This record gives sequence, C-alpha cells and structure tokens, in this order.
Amino acid sequence: MGLDVVAGPLGLYDLGRRRRVGLDSFAGPELAKGPIIRQRRDVGLTRISTRCQVPRPHPANGSCLSSTARTSKAWESGQRSGEEGEAAVSAMASSSDPDKLMTKADKLFKKDNEKAKDAFEKASKGQEMISSPWDAAKHMESAAALAKELGLWNEVSDFYRRASELYRECGRPQPASDALSKGASALEEKSPEEAIKMYDEACSVLEEDGKEQMAFDLYRAAAALYIKMEKYSDAAAFFLRLGSAADKCNAINSQCKAYLSAIIIYLYAHDFQQAQKCYNDCSEVQAFLNSDQNRCAMKLLTAYEEGDAEEIKRIAQSSAFNHLDHVVIRLARKLPTGDLQAIKKADDGEDSLDEDDLT
Repeated sequence: MGLDVVAGPLGLYDLGRRRRVGLDSFAGPELAKGPIIRQRRDVGLTRISTRCQVPRPHPANGSCLSSTARTSKAWESGQRSGEEGEAAVSAMASSSDPDKLMTKADKLFKKDNEKAKDAFEKASKGQEMISSPWDAAKHMESAAALAKELGLWNEVSDFYRRASELYRECGRPQPASDALSKGASALEEKSPEEAIKMYDEACSVLEEDGKEQMAFDLYRAAAALYIKMEKYSDAAAFFLRLGSAADKCNAINSQCKAYLSAIIIYLYAHDFQQAQKCYNDCSEVQAFLNSDQNRCAMKLLTAYEEGDAEEIKRIAQSSAFNHLDHVVIRLARKLPTGDLQAIKKADDGEDSLDEDDLT
C-alpha cells in the first residue's frame, strides 16, 4: 500500500483521497516528533515523498519501533549538537573584547594607498612590456589618483603625463588630453604653474589632432587659473586662443564671447591701450564685427575715453555680459579700475596731435 502525501501547515494530506491523514495511521505517533515534518511545516504544502510506503510491523513484536527509534535517536543527537554549538558560541562571545575586535577589524580594512599606488605603477609597466599601452595608461591614471590622495604632487604630474603619452601611443588624443587635464585640475591649488603647463599641453594635443572644439573648456580653465593668479595678460591671451580655435570650428558665439572677455580683462588690468588694440584686431574678423559683443565692447571703450564711470558701470550690467564666464563677469562688475582721468587726458592729447598733423 502506498500514499501520495504532502506536508501542510496543519498536518499531512493524502493527495489521492483529498483529506487530512494522521501520522498514527502509518508511522506511529513517535514520527510526528521527527525533524522532517517540523522542518516542512514552515514552507506550506511541500511534497515529502512521491510514494511513501507504510512500514510493516516487525515480526517479533508487531510494531515498527525500530524505524521510529532510529528517527528519535537522530533527532535527540541533533538537539545535543545544536546545544553544544550554542554553548561554544556563547562562551566565545563572552570571552572576546568588542573593542579589541573592532580594532582588529579596523586594521584589516584600512586602506594602504602607498602599496596600491606602487602596485598600479608596476601593473602599468607590466602592460607596457606586453605591448598593451591602453591598459598601461589606465593603470598609470589609477596610480596618479592615489598619488593625489597621498599628496605626492610631483608624482601626480609625472603619472598623468605618462598616461597621456601611453594614450597617444594608442592613437587616442582625447583620452590623452583628458589625462593631462585631470592632472592640471589636481594641481591647481598646490602647484598652479605646473597646472597651467598641463592645461597648455592638453590643449595642444587636441589642436594637433584638429579637435579644437573639444578644448574649449580647457582654454577657459587655464584662463580662469591665470586670473586667480592675477596674470591678466596671460588670461587674455588664452581667451584669444579660444577665439581662434572657435573660428576654425565656426563657433561664432564662443568666438565673440572670447574676444569680449579678453578686452574686459585688459581693461580690468588698467591696460587701456592693449584693450583698444585687441578690439581693433578682433574687429577685423567679420563675425565679431557684426556681433552684439562688438557693440558692447565699443561702447565700453568709448565710456573709458570719455572718463564716464557711471556709463561704464551701466554697460557692465548689460545682458551681453551675463553669458560670459563667471570669472570674467566678476571682473566686469568691478569696472572701472585705474585712473579714468589719465586715460581721458591721454586720449585728448592724441586728438590734438592729430589735428595739428599737416602731413
């Protein structure tokens, strides 16, 4: 005789007869205490066996105590093992100092950036040896990032430059320029002169590949750093470089804003003559000559020539300035600087000389 039996939350079910059955009917009352049935009650209607044969009575005593005895013995043995394990864990927890365990864990999980940096550097050299410059460059960038965390600024510069060289070996100018710009950004506070060099190199990499449009942000970053260093002529030169690059890309709006930015920087640096020369040179470019930025620059220079400080301030608040870089807007809001009367007298003197010129 066989039964198709499953275990449910309320007991056993005979699938053939579709009714609940008791354990006593085929396995004796002791089996109800066994570990199998107890474990299965947690998971709903789980099949215990496809065909569960009913044990036959032992010929000697007419019962099936041998199987149930074995089941009970196994259950008791499991209980003893579990109790012994819990006791061992409890003893271990009571004898361990939580503070010591936390200290040990802190040591195990503490980062070792120095060793990691050395490992990345060695990995990069290994990739070079097997002629894999791309992977070598990636590892070198990782070493440079760790050198930054360690404050090893010379290594930051060297590693990013080396990564750039490796990218160029792959024929990838964009990642090569990005590596240099990352190094420049990392060095802006600690070594601004070196950062400027790296920005310049990053721009040159893209210029050589004819991708000037990808370098616009680099020109602006370098100019902003020059302004921070109060090297205004160099900052203006970078904006003029941006204007030339924009001209090649036919990016007229960026070109005109770059030229206006250069003029504002010269005025802020009290170099009216250079600002006027810059305006005249830029006006030879047709795109700038017909732009709003040109008209704004012309009004600004005229107000300087007339020594009209209020007009200069009014022009500096015009909408044409709102779309410039933030560092340039801050300079424009501080205009006028320098001695306006000296500029006016110098301009008046030039006018009188022109009137007396009979040649």
